[in-house]
Amino acid sequence: MVCQVYNYPKEATSRLLEAVESNAVQHFGERQRQPPHHFRLYISGPEVKIASIEWATTIQQYCGCRREFAKTMSHLDILEAESIYILREVVAEFSRPAMLYSIGKDSSVMLRLAEKAFFPGKVPFPLLHVDTTYKFREMIEFRDETCRRLGLQLIVHTNVDAIADGASPFRLGPSQCCGLLKTKALLDALKAGRIDAAIGGARREEEKSRAKERVFSLRDAHGQWDPKNQRPEVWNLYNSRLEGHQTIRIFPLSNWTELDIWQYIEREGIPVVPLYFAKERRVLVRGDILIPLEHDIEVLPNERSQLVLCRMRSLGCTYCTGAIRSSADTVPKIIQELRTVRRSERENRIIDHDQEGSMELKKREGYF
Repeated sequence: MVCQVYNYPKEATSRLLEAVESNAVQHFGERQRQPPHHFRLYISGPEVKIASIEWATTIQQYCGCRREFAKTMSHLDILEAESIYILREVVAEFSRPAMLYSIGKDSSVMLRLAEKAFFPGKVPFPLLHVDTTYKFREMIEFRDETCRRLGLQLIVHTNVDAIADGASPFRLGPSQCCGLLKTKALLDALKAGRIDAAIGGARREEEKSRAKERVFSLRDAHGQWDPKNQRPEVWNLYNSRLEGHQTIRIFPLSNWTELDIWQYIEREGIPVVPLYFAKERRVLVRGDILIPLEHDIEVLPNERSQLVLCRMRSLGCTYCTGAIRSSADTVPKIIQELRTVRRSERENRIIDHDQEGSMELKKREGYF
């Protein structure tokens, strides 16, 4: 059998090839021991599970076998294999990649995928966290503990000049505050680290402007996004060529949904920030929005804090992220809850609604 193993540590190759050969014989018969039949192998974890096989020759002959093999894969297996393939492409094609780590559920899933993609080696790129200083304390504690436990390199960048000038959504408004503490801080961090490929956890079903994103999303020399100047991605082939000071944003979770994320968290036993789970929290009830009292907040006349059973469906800065009423205090309950909801997980993110097309405008300026 002739086999090519892409982007996988050399020390594990012999063990992998033994597992592949026995698997190929089981599924495709003894004739598969003979060359010239080549195939590509994508390993999805330490358990040496074959994620997908692409036959380079005699495809017609084996198409029936491939369909039979595909039946054994769940939709999570397929999504996992695609994301791992994308992560390995990034490491193979770019010189200074980094993973943007927002500390949310999508970042946690991406981190697990990166662990699997490069097992038994370490994750070969740093995590970059843009800290606005307005994040929930539980998020920062979870970030630091996760990086210590996994031995990850963490880069934290803050726009200290804007913080010193008193930048906040109350003083500047959500859009200008986000522009200084998130967009400018991100662009400065990418430039300081000479990062040519930034991996993020955005998903196409989250928000309409994100639905326009390519997996490999080109940014100009100023870090800005032009949705009309993007590259085709037919047959999962990604163009990684850069000119001048262009950079790329990579989205390995593009085809995942919120429900997929939580089902994968359940299957893999991935730790997430406790804010995602329902409990009684002290909040301000302002219309339909539950505002957590993590930092000092301007209270309107006759407003009083209340204890409400709630959880965070999406995580961001405390001033701009609302909670939802929920009793889902475990991952299975969250999954069950998501099967019935019909509203976006970002509906309580103020930065998405400060003006029409708000997210797309921010992305054009360089926001992730």
